[in-house]
Amino acid sequence: MSKNESITQTEPSERTAQQPEGAPQSGRPDPAGQESPADVDTLVQEWLNIPEVAERLGVNVSRVRQLLREGELLAVAHGERGALHVPAAFLDGGHILKGLTGTLTVLHDGGFDDEETVRWLFSVDDGLGTRPIDALADNRIKEVRRHAQVLAF
Repeated sequence: MSKNESITQTEPSERTAQQPEGAPQSGRPDPAGQESPADVDTLVQEWLNIPEVAERLGVNVSRVRQLLREGELLAVAHGERGALHVPAAFLDGGHILKGLTGTLTVLHDGGFDDEETVRWLFSVDDGLGTRPIDALADNRIKEVRRHAQVLAF
């Protein structure tokens, strides 16, 4: 995945595109346990646009875009106009949630696109007993990353 793809809406991974219709995707169960994947808009309660993220982090918009390019944060198209937004849960006060950046890297390295990543982070994982984003907020970083690594294989 190129650095620029992390800030734009991406096409499904090549691995997904090569799967026969109806076949499971790379061992990745539907994180919401539904027939069709849950829409990220129904999973994420609060979204922040890029200027709002900059304000919360105390940096300028250019720095936020750099964080997105470098994979330290993740934004997906959201709303009527499809502007890039970051889930508010990715921030902890004036900082990026501890453990988020490494978890994003594990998921992207495992073939997850941006929307799949958000879906997994905000859907209850039976092995964790909660949503991975909540487990990260509870400082259960290693456990979340182990679960993320398993999904890639």
